[in-house]
Amino acid sequence: MGARVSRLLSWIIRSVWSFARSNAEIRADSKASRRFARFGVGSAIAFPTATLYGEPWIEIGVHTVLGADMTLAAGMGPDYDLGEGTVVRIGSGCAIGRGSHIVAHKSVDIGDHVYTGPYVYITDQNHSYTNTDIPVGLQWPVDDPVSIGDGTWVGANAVILPGVHLGRNCVVAAGTVVRPGRYPDHSVIAGVPGKVVREYDPELGWEPPMRETGTPTRVPTPAAGPTPDHGLPAEPPEPGSSTRFPPA
Repeated sequence: MGARVSRLLSWIIRSVWSFARSNAEIRADSKASRRFARFGVGSAIAFPTATLYGEPWIEIGVHTVLGADMTLAAGMGPDYDLGEGTVVRIGSGCAIGRGSHIVAHKSVDIGDHVYTGPYVYITDQNHSYTNTDIPVGLQWPVDDPVSIGDGTWVGANAVILPGVHLGRNCVVAAGTVVRPGRYPDHSVIAGVPGKVVREYDPELGWEPPMRETGTPTRVPTPAAGPTPDHGLPAEPPEPGSSTRFPPA
């Protein structure tokens, strides 16, 4: 009897959890989305959410997905009035990996079609340690805006520190700690601390040169059909097609 009850309880718990994961996410048509400054059509924050506050100062574009166990916060804590304007802006067509943290106090601006791996940390605030007589955790923190350009990819477990400004179509390698500074379009940043390890010049191409990997330009999907087998990569789909997010 005990084993049967245990199996029944296990089935009930798994069923309830599965139902919650499928139906408790925050979507554009849900009541929770109305608290946001903007929550675009087709966007969602997966269930469960780790920490979420400051929604009136957070904008999310269309067709953007934020993974489960997400920390998404504007301000020092709940019930703060951050004044006019928004503090966190996440563009359209983005995919933010599960377990990631986006914590903003002044300005975090994430462009369109930005993808991240899991457990990425992005913040515009850091502790100050200038006063040697006060514990670091009790000193007033320092804010410095962050921006991530359109089309950028941030690998798993990367850290974007305050004062980072990434250009368009940048790549941040997994585990990289990106220090404050401006990084040009098409930069590849890797290491701790992060350094630019590859750049693109319109006239000279990639430096250092890219190695030929034979990777196609896109992954075949049911909507797009199989990749042609004539040896040439398929052209990416046109904007607004079933295999590409609509423009912001």
